[in-house]
Amino acid sequence: MARATSVTTDLTTCPICRDIFDNPKSLPCLHAFCLVCLQEYCKDKYPGDEESCPVCRKEFEIPDDGVDGLQHHFFIQRLVDSRKAESGAGFNEDEVLCEICLEENDKGSSKILPATLCCVDCNRKLCYQCSKAHRRMEGGAHRIKPLDAEAEQELLQLRGLACDKHKDKKVELYCHDCNANVCLACSAASHRNHNGVEIPEAANYFRLRIGDDDKKILHTINSVRRQSRQTKLDVAKFLSKIENMKKIVLVSGDEVKRLVDDRVSEVLMELESLVSDSDKEAESFEQRYQLALVSMESFHAYSRELLEKGRPSDITRAARGLHDRANELLDSVVTAAKYCPPHVTFTPADVTQVYRLNLIGKMTIMTENQPGSLHSV
Repeated sequence: MARATSVTTDLTTCPICRDIFDNPKSLPCLHAFCLVCLQEYCKDKYPGDEESCPVCRKEFEIPDDGVDGLQHHFFIQRLVDSRKAESGAGFNEDEVLCEICLEENDKGSSKILPATLCCVDCNRKLCYQCSKAHRRMEGGAHRIKPLDAEAEQELLQLRGLACDKHKDKKVELYCHDCNANVCLACSAASHRNHNGVEIPEAANYFRLRIGDDDKKILHTINSVRRQSRQTKLDVAKFLSKIENMKKIVLVSGDEVKRLVDDRVSEVLMELESLVSDSDKEAESFEQRYQLALVSMESFHAYSRELLEKGRPSDITRAARGLHDRANELLDSVVTAAKYCPPHVTFTPADVTQVYRLNLIGKMTIMTENQPGSLHSV
């Protein structure tokens, strides 16, 4: 249970502000961020510009209406609502505002009343004035309840089930052609000849596919971790070898005394430069490994949480994006590229040949993809 709580906390925490999500928006890579955090992050960008994800650096295009136009992350929002409700922070009558008034305020109205009631059929929090229209709907009066903790929990369960076009109807079918959850009215109107199935049936299919993708991602995560550990071992061995070579160089330099002091310094500088270049290369590989791990572990955590806690509609809504993201991560896997330190050997010079050019010895440097080159020192 502690592990599940930890995963839920991680998934409901914005990576930018490190606080619980406020209006989470989803990027194409499936990472979520608070709307205000994204607005600040992209403040110097314009619609159509490219920006990179703050977590995995995958680039995305700013929508025509700015970051506000990014898709709302419904599953993360449901986890946030549940977390608030479980902690007792989800219902506070003094802070709850009428959702209809808020919508009207966006259109120019300035009067926003507190929500004291909720419409179960529409999954909306309402003030008394706005609730009147729901009591005399053409198809019959909606169920209006006082907005208390019990009603808040009921709304949380219903959030995400409403059709995007028909707020008073629940989604019941999944359209494979459009990759969308639809209600019966949408199915009859705009999805009539499409390949549609009931959401639970589609969810069962996507569960298997998401699970399979997640297994592949988890396998790759383990491969990247092994590669990362091996790189660290290779770096340590390489540095140890370089240190031993430094000792040989110093011994040879001491034997030819003052005549080769300057040349000894040059050899040491070349070795130090080689270490520096190798460190930079290893660091570059390590950064790629860690970035890949962040993306794949994020995918893994999100997939497991979705499979364990997500409703069928959550799964179907995220399935296409998850599958595409999994393929993208697998296609860009970094284990194909691996750190290979240069092969360096040092051959001490015959010190009796003091006046020859090779006073100290010859150093051979070979990399995995390049032929060996000799350096006379």
